[in-house]
Formats: sequence, C-alpha cells, structure tokens
Amino acid sequence: MATTTRVTRQRQAVTDLLAEHDGFLSAQQLHAALRASGHSVGLATVYRNLALLVDSGELDTLVRDDGETLYRRCGRAHHHHLVCRRCGHTVEISGPTVEAWADRVAGEHGFTDVRHSLELFGLCADCGSGTVVNVGS
Repeated sequence: MATTTRVTRQRQAVTDLLAEHDGFLSAQQLHAALRASGHSVGLATVYRNLALLVDSGELDTLVRDDGETLYRRCGRAHHHHLVCRRCGHTVEISGPTVEAWADRVAGEHGFTDVRHSLELFGLCADCGSGTVVNVGS
C-alpha cells in the first residue's frame, strides 16, 4: 500500500514561495523569506520539506561551486537549465542533441539507465545589457 505524505502548512508555504520565483533559492533564502512573511518555521523544517519535495520530483536542485544546494520548482519532464550568473533568472531548456549524445556514449560503453544533468550559466538579457536587476525579486 502506497503511503501519502500529508501536506503541512510549512510545506505549502515552501511550495508557494518557490512558485513565486523563477530562479534557484537556497534553504537559507527560503527560510529568511518565510520568516519575513510571518511564517513561524525553523530552518530544519525548511530543509526537511525541501528534501521531501526533491524526492517527490517537485523540485530540482543545483549545487553551487561552494557546495551549497539551491532549489527550484520545475516541470516534471526531463530538462536542463540556463541560469543567469548575476541575478539567478533561470530558464528550462531542452537539449535533444545532448540527449542523443548521452545515449550514444552510454551505449558505446555498455551503460544503461543513464541519468545526467546539464546547467548552462551566462548573463540574461537584462544583466548582459547593464540593466540593474534585484536578485530574488
């Protein structure tokens, strides 16, 4: 029998906040934003809910160079990300050429059930043009 996870007030608040942002956010950023908006939630609760949402496939993660994990609500279909290095604006992109290459390379080496992730980093149109953009807005 499958178990269902009860949607708590805190999990709904985390989900709602992530739905309002188009970029990746850290657990600390989410925690601070939740507290600022009046939610009484601990950082451990934020981490626990993020882990559940990642496990259920509702969130994607991105690990920064410094090891910090960032979270974003994304579509469920396989995709990659194009991320602005300055403001964090994120776009979901497909990569059929990448998919074909990954399948070919895996097959050449006898691998099956291969997974991959690909993130591209650059400057979005606003940041590349010199327009000032507020991070996290």
